[in-house]
Amino acid sequence: MSSKENAAVNQLLALLEARYALRVLWALRDGHAQTFRLLQDSVGGITPNTLNTRIKELREAGLVIHGGDGYSLTLSGQDLLKRLSDLQAFAGKWQAAQVKKAAAVAASGSAVAAPPHAGTDAPPAPAAAAATSFPSH
Repeated sequence: MSSKENAAVNQLLALLEARYALRVLWALRDGHAQTFRLLQDSVGGITPNTLNTRIKELREAGLVIHGGDGYSLTLSGQDLLKRLSDLQAFAGKWQAAQVKKAAAVAASGSAVAAPPHAGTDAPPAPAAAAATSFPSH
């Protein structure tokens, strides 16, 4: 990845890392415009001041627009969420793995019941890497 591409990704991630930014976008994903109050309810737990700030940032970034019916995603915002749509499928698989892991821990009575990769598609860590220790300075 070129440094220009890396800078663009870093800029987008900085925007999305802001508290509630992704939740605001996610609340608008169905394509229906939402009033400020409805959007606040959809996001849940967000203060009016924080929501105002996020909306301003997302509007400046060209991801959200305000029309006569309320706030909605721009074409760029829709494109971003389309690219993040795999997140929902991943979240379901991840949550199921977490439940399975918690059940295994509860059944064994030990926090070491399952290796960190159990129930996921991730390969186990190589044994040599796990046993490597670093000298202290």
